[in-house]
Amino acid sequence: MKKNYSLLLVTVLCLLIIIILGLPGDSVAQPSLPGNPEQTPIDGGLGILAAIGGGYAIKKLRKQK
Repeated sequence: MKKNYSLLLVTVLCLLIIIILGLPGDSVAQPSLPGNPEQTPIDGGLGILAAIGGGYAIKKLRKQK
């Protein structure tokens, strides 16, 4: 019976030592650099947005007069 307790105690102590010595290295490690972002084409959406913005600006300028 005493042999089982000592084996259990040694096993638990070894696991605790491994956890205590292993975790701090992982917790202070810097994250890796992000990969290349996906290239998204800017097509008609930007043109439509510019046209709407231009129309809004013209409307505001005419309203000021």
